[in-house]
Amino acid sequence: MKAILIAVVAATLTVGTAVCAQDLTQDVKKGADKTADVTKDTSKDVAHGTKKAATKTADVTKDTSKDVAHGTTNAATKTGKAVGTAGKDTGKAVKTGTDKTVDTVK
Repeated sequence: MKAILIAVVAATLTVGTAVCAQDLTQDVKKGADKTADVTKDTSKDVAHGTKKAATKTADVTKDTSKDVAHGTTNAATKTGKAVGTAGKDTGKAVKTGTDKTVDTVK
């Protein structure tokens, strides 16, 4: 009788340990699955954020490029006008100097 009781207790301990190990394995698997899901979701969010940032950077670069081109055009126009005005002023000064020289010579 004592041997049967020992066998039953040993079997109970063995089965109990196996059930606990199975539960632990399932819990570990659930944890790994949740980690994988979170990693996947985070990866999607990071990719989406990176895409948004890249788009915004491209937009800013495009806007800056337009502003630089516009500023360059304005500067070129102003330079052209300044050169034209300076040329006219130089011509007037030369004419005035020539006229004064002619008057002096007479």
